Amino acid sequence: MKATGIVRRIDDLGRIVIPIEIRRDMNIRDGDPLEIFVDKNGEVILKKYSALGEMHVFAQSIVTSVHEATDRLVIMTDRDQVVSVAGGNERTYVGRRVGQPILRAMENRELLTVHATQDESDQVLDGVPLYGAVIAPVIVGGDPVGTIMVVATEPGLSIGPMELKQVQAAAGFIARHMQE
Repeated sequence: MKATGIVRRIDDLGRIVIPIEIRRDMNIRDGDPLEIFVDKNGEVILKKYSALGEMHVFAQSIVTSVHEATDRLVIMTDRDQVVSVAGGNERTYVGRRVGQPILRAMENRELLTVHATQDESDQVLDGVPLYGAVIAPVIVGGDPVGTIMVVATEPGLSIGPMELKQVQAAAGFIARHMQE
């Protein structure tokens, strides 16, 4: 654990303010759920809660099914990072931060097709070269909770209408499952 040197008091309603610098560094936005942990030493730990991350076995089944149907790399993210992958090395992808195209797909709540780009500011995943993707946001109760995408990992691999329909169907299925 890293000390920040920041001290805050709890108000009379039991609230504490997380400084903007920490929220910015940890990518915590207004309305984000935080999970509270308490250890035996009396430490209170706040962790961003990821509903998709909690459903790892289910998420892995979905990405594996889409991978088998498309024979492409399939990735599922929560709002911040990759939580499941099929068709690629988990160590390469799981835990990688999402890039601007994924954030745009969630923000706009619409399917997004991305083509290869040399611009690092427009990478799909932080530090991973990809040659195209179709990204479908998972919308639960009107809020984006993550994405599922089919990715081209080599030049010349195309992302077509079949892959587009696969991620749309998978995103809809995941959303319906999470609303139950």
